[in-house]
Amino acid sequence: MSNPVPPRKDPDQPWRTEGTPPDSTGPPSGRRKMPGGWIGLVVAVLVVFVIALLALSFFNEGTEPTISYTEFSKQVDNNNITKIYSKGDAIQGQLKTAQANPDGGGKYTKFKTQRPSFADDKLWQNLEKHQVTVTASPVVQQRSFLSNLLISLAPIVLLVVLWMFFARRLRTGLGGPGGMLGRKAPPKPVELQPGAQRTTFADVAGIDEVEGELNDIVDFLKNPDEYRKMGAKMPRGVLLAGAPGTGKTLLARAVAGEAGVPFFSASASEFIEMIVGVGASRVRELFAEARKVAPSIIFIDEIDTIGRSRAGGSAMGGHDEREQTLNQILTEMDGFSGFEGVIVIAATNRADILDPALTRPGRFDRIVNVAPPDRRGREAILRIHTREIPLSPEVDLAQVARTTPGMTGADLANLANEAALLAVKRKQAEVAPPDLSEALEKVQLGAERSLVMPYEERRRTAYHESGHALLGMLQPGADPVRKITIVPRGRALGVTLSTPDTDRYSYTEEYLRGRIIGALGGMAAEHVVYGVVTTGSENDLEQVTNVVRGMVARWGMSERVGRLSALPSDAQQAYGLAAAPATLDSIDHEMRRIVDECYEEACQKLRDHRDQLNALAEALLANETLEEAQAYRIAGVTRVKKEEV
Repeated sequence: MSNPVPPRKDPDQPWRTEGTPPDSTGPPSGRRKMPGGWIGLVVAVLVVFVIALLALSFFNEGTEPTISYTEFSKQVDNNNITKIYSKGDAIQGQLKTAQANPDGGGKYTKFKTQRPSFADDKLWQNLEKHQVTVTASPVVQQRSFLSNLLISLAPIVLLVVLWMFFARRLRTGLGGPGGMLGRKAPPKPVELQPGAQRTTFADVAGIDEVEGELNDIVDFLKNPDEYRKMGAKMPRGVLLAGAPGTGKTLLARAVAGEAGVPFFSASASEFIEMIVGVGASRVRELFAEARKVAPSIIFIDEIDTIGRSRAGGSAMGGHDEREQTLNQILTEMDGFSGFEGVIVIAATNRADILDPALTRPGRFDRIVNVAPPDRRGREAILRIHTREIPLSPEVDLAQVARTTPGMTGADLANLANEAALLAVKRKQAEVAPPDLSEALEKVQLGAERSLVMPYEERRRTAYHESGHALLGMLQPGADPVRKITIVPRGRALGVTLSTPDTDRYSYTEEYLRGRIIGALGGMAAEHVVYGVVTTGSENDLEQVTNVVRGMVARWGMSERVGRLSALPSDAQQAYGLAAAPATLDSIDHEMRRIVDECYEEACQKLRDHRDQLNALAEALLANETLEEAQAYRIAGVTRVKKEEV
């Protein structure tokens, strides 16, 4: 199996690397400069000093209250003064018993007051009379010079340290406002473990035509001089377009591993932050690191996150951060001289919504469509993903590949893993064919549910699934029935699994009508047997609607609508907006006509073969699950296998 992508040491670094030299990135060597410069430091110290003086004036204020002279005289007369200290007309003192502050603020024992210059109240005689001690030192001790100095310097030191901390982040982080929000200096790149193998084309299977297109990139990276002699320039970008799970990321890593060059990978969403300018700065940082170790490859996954078209209905809506990030990517790719040896590989499953500035020649010079693998490709992928899984000699991977049309590489890897998990649960030493069969059912149909249904509902479900299966067997050109079950799986109460013998790349009108008839078989069986229709046909009707809409509005299979594409591919969202009202009425009329014809045919076939329908339903009630051969034998239908290409 392929090697996993190396993890990131620092979550703030929005990319991962492999195959880079040990000290290719990181902080520059040599003496570090003072962040912000010495002039900036001096200005900061002056500002902090002014703030500290204001704070010092606050700290130097004592906590003792200032009372009125009248209150002071009252306390002297009450013999509640123990000692005082006087300097000029300023008086400090201490009470024998704490008193409530007339101005509020609780009780006090030490106080300050001011004797009026016009007072003639024989203060000294009153103090001697009440035996008040007149001290030679202040009652309220003032802080020493050293204490005041430390108090004044503490906030200065604290703020200078904070300033240096943020200034360093600004210099080594983003160089912008986002640098103060947690960004750190780029750490050294993550390296492969000693002895670990890099991903190569040997780890990729099922997409040989795509591999052939990427071989040019590998050869260019290995032998750049030969191409330069001929005046050929290295492609600046390669866009991998395809459905999720088709192996786009694996292909990009295989190109880097095959060429033996460093590989930087990141998801486009990791560049986006709330602060405008952060994404653009991260893009500059990534490209700068890649140039240091050129030739190298930069891989950007899900580029449609930031590369959506900036015009028309899919505009970004004024998202400045996303647009600036896209502009920075365009600028970096335009800035290549053709000899820097940095290739950008991007992946998307929505190539149709990308901005034209990204897909023009000179940016992404080559667009490679990565499609799901064919039968031989699926078999090769299964062999890769089962290299480390012990398989029973009875396992036929070619047969598994035939029963998995449309599955991608990721689906097949999941299938192999699910089969291995089942073998471990069953305490087996090897993965057997039943494990793969059950894993396929779990992947395609969903996990079994332990749902207890009343007998009548189970019987109706059995007829529903038998209707699907019997029409699939009788309809010419229909996909063969692989399995029928009335065991609840996922959201379904029963499932009929039909897959083609060979991969199909185009469909005839007869085949599509057969699919509609088969999908309506469950509803038709309930109608023929019970004379009612239940909610169990909801998913069937959704499939029928999608197929018949394509037949009428996109594939020209209706005489009334004509040979035109009246609705876009995403007609479910744009329905009613892409055609004239008369055309939409015609589409609706033709869709209903085709479905009604197919439904009548389905009901008629089930009436004509009622005995076979009953036999399948009774067998399902007895066994719950029927395999392909057993189902065809009970229905009395000969299974005709098509020759494979």
